[in-house]
Amino acid sequence: MMFSQDTLDRVIVVVAKTLGIQDRAHTLEATTELFGSLPELDSMSVVALSVNLEREFDFEIDDEDFTGEVFDSVGTLAAYVEQNKQTQG
Repeated sequence: MMFSQDTLDRVIVVVAKTLGIQDRAHTLEATTELFGSLPELDSMSVVALSVNLEREFDFEIDDEDFTGEVFDSVGTLAAYVEQNKQTQG
């Protein structure tokens, strides 16, 4: 997984704000699993999270990228964002 610290930090902020867990943002790190460990993350919040990431990083998430692999952990999400903001930016 390759991503900058800035991207990781910004992804953490977006995840925390989207899920309403800003008070626990300090506990999120690259290895934090998303599905299963964050009960706030359900199918509707995945859509909201995607929209918020698109706005924050100014790129579009392709429908076929809505996979468990991309949303496995904060780190896999940050790596996906890093790759796509460079490709589309």
